[in-house]
Amino acid sequence: MHLGKRALLGLLAAPAIARAQGTSTWPDRPLRFIIGAAAGGVSDIFLRLMEARLRERLGQPLVIDPRPGAGGMLGAEAAARSAPDGYSFFVNHIASHGIGPTLYKRLSFDPLRDLPGICRLARMPNVLIVKGDSPHRDVAALVAFMRASPQAATFASAGTGTSSHLSGVLLGLRTGIETIHVPYRGTAPSMAAVMNGEVLFAIDNAPASRQQVLGGLLRALAVSTAERATTMPELPSLQESGIADFNVASWYGIAAPSGLPRPIADRLGGEILEALADPGIAARIREFGAEPAPLPAAAYNEYMRQQVAAWAPVVKASGASID
Repeated sequence: MHLGKRALLGLLAAPAIARAQGTSTWPDRPLRFIIGAAAGGVSDIFLRLMEARLRERLGQPLVIDPRPGAGGMLGAEAAARSAPDGYSFFVNHIASHGIGPTLYKRLSFDPLRDLPGICRLARMPNVLIVKGDSPHRDVAALVAFMRASPQAATFASAGTGTSSHLSGVLLGLRTGIETIHVPYRGTAPSMAAVMNGEVLFAIDNAPASRQQVLGGLLRALAVSTAERATTMPELPSLQESGIADFNVASWYGIAAPSGLPRPIADRLGGEILEALADPGIAARIREFGAEPAPLPAAAYNEYMRQQVAAWAPVVKASGASID
């Protein structure tokens, strides 16, 4: 059968028209955001800070779906396997898209390829914390105690492969102390473990411990970034406290299953970036110890590729590996 030029162009345009029509009514039902940790952690906090504005702008509620475990990779895999229909997203982070690609040897998916970023939300230091009534009031005292009592050098993390895990490992590497890793299923239970005295310390995202530190249940000793954090200028850095070559910053963003229609990705990314520019939302993010760090999709995905390259030698040097 011979088709005229006009008919052929019409057939070629049909899929694009169908896609456009399919996204013109988006969203028409609630949006599911998978988080790779228990409720109450940093991923949950960031979503709830933006929830009211996004509900108003998109006309639909956000449903938070916690999938804790494996340093966020269980949630990431669930998101990567979801239909790219604009109703399933993932709060991704340094563990899932910076550390995980090197740490996990037999992933059933490629985080960067199968769960690309829509936009970055924020960056923050990790904070070295101990129990609120701990006798250790600075990093030097804590390190001295661990040298004298190596069996007590236990630290909590939000799960194997998280930045809190590798930060604790790095502290051990930089001090020559064999720290003992105790993983928990998410940030909230790991913070509780420090408060209850189950472990000696943790080095986790600043927002996760902010309220407990202010309330005296936890004591913050130092930040993990090379320089003092603008949101917590009173705290020295670990490097400033005598731990050489220690510079860790955590980051969070939004990712979606590969194949998500570009108009949906652009719309959601744009709404989130506008939300981060709202002075009220930005101020609340800073109250939790984080800093808004918006990046659109292309820049965010390039940033994540750089992070994988930067973390790969650290993961190998730590000896951490998960089959």
